[in-house]
Amino acid sequence: MALRDWIRTHLKGDRQIWMIVLYLSIMSVLVVYSATRTKAFRELDGNTEVFLLKHGSLLLFGLVCTYFAHKINYIYYARLSKFGLWLSIPLLLWAFFKGTNLNDASRWVTIPIINQTFQPSDLAKLALISNLAAMLAKRQRFMNDPSVLFNLILWIGVICSLIILSNTSTALLLAATCFLLMYIGRVPVRYLAYMVGVCVVLGGAGLMLGQRFGTATNRVKSFMDSDTIVYQVEQSYIALANGGLTGQGPGNSHQRNTLPNPFSDFIYAIIVEEYGLLLGGIPVVLAYIWFLWRGIKAIHKTTRPFGGLLSAGLTFSIVFQAFASICVAIGLAPVTGQPLPLLSMGGTSLIFTGLAIGIVLSVSRDEADESKM
Repeated sequence: MALRDWIRTHLKGDRQIWMIVLYLSIMSVLVVYSATRTKAFRELDGNTEVFLLKHGSLLLFGLVCTYFAHKINYIYYARLSKFGLWLSIPLLLWAFFKGTNLNDASRWVTIPIINQTFQPSDLAKLALISNLAAMLAKRQRFMNDPSVLFNLILWIGVICSLIILSNTSTALLLAATCFLLMYIGRVPVRYLAYMVGVCVVLGGAGLMLGQRFGTATNRVKSFMDSDTIVYQVEQSYIALANGGLTGQGPGNSHQRNTLPNPFSDFIYAIIVEEYGLLLGGIPVVLAYIWFLWRGIKAIHKTTRPFGGLLSAGLTFSIVFQAFASICVAIGLAPVTGQPLPLLSMGGTSLIFTGLAIGIVLSVSRDEADESKM
C-alpha cells in the first residue's frame, strides 16, 4: 500500500505513459545486457556487468530526468526553448569542427572533468520543437504575418542544416516533425512549401559540405539496389528469422556475435531474436503506437494550444525515431544509425528522451489537474 500511495502522490500525468516507460525500461535492461556480452568479452575480458551498470545508471538518470521534468509546469519550457536554441548553434558547430569523432562522424562534444560525451543534436531537437510549439501557440492570430512564419522557417532551416553536417537521418526526422507540427498548427500551405524549400536548400548545402554526403548517398543507392543487401541488414534478417514467433529465449541471441551495434542501432533485431514477434517484436511496436496515441490526445484535451502542440511535437519526434530504427532493422529503410528510444544503449539519447517524455507527462498532468477544478 505504501508504494501504491507513493506512486499516486508523486507520479502525476498520464498513467498509461508511465506504464509504457516502465515496460520499455525493463526490456531495455534485459536486452542490452544480453546484446553487450560479445562486446564485453572482446573489450573487458568478459566483464559483462560493466556495460550493464553503465547502461542501468544512464537509464536511471534518464528516468530521474523524466520525473523532475514532469513536475515542472510545461509553460516554463517555452521560456527555456529559446535559450536552448541559441546554445545549440555553437555546440553543433563545435561538434562538427572540434568534436569527438566516433564511427566516422563528429557528432559528440566531450564534457570536461567528467569526460563524458553528448550529442548537441539531441538538445537542438528538444529546443527547436519546444520553441516551434510556443511560437505557433502564441501567434495563432498572426499566422498570416510573413515575418512570424519566416522566422519559424529560418530557425528550422538553420538547425536542420547544422545537424545534417554530421547526422543526416536525425536532420531529416526533425524536419519531418517540424513540418507536421506546423501543419497541425494551421500554417498556410504556401508557407509549408516555403519551409520545404528552405530545408532542401540549406539542408542540401549542409549535406554536401558535411561529413556524411558520401555515406548517405551510398546507403540510399544500396537500399534502392534490389540485388544488394547491406551486411548489417543481412545479419539483422538472420536475427529476425532466428527469432520467429517465439524467439530463442532471453540471453540466447546468436547474431549479437556478428551484427554490428546489436545493443544500439539494431537492438530491435536482438529483441525479436530472443523474445520472438509475439513477446518482443509486436509488443514493442504496440508500445510506441500507444505512446503516440496518448501523446497526441493532449491536442484534444488541453485548454492551451501550447500544451497540445508541445506534447504532439515531442511525441512525434520520439515515435518517428523509433519507427525509423525499426524500419532499418527489418529492411524497410536505408541504414541510418538511429537508436531505439528508451531501449538502445546510449547516454545522450536516454537522457533527452527522458526529458521529452517528462515534458509530455507535464502537459498531461496539468491538463488533468485543470479538469478537476
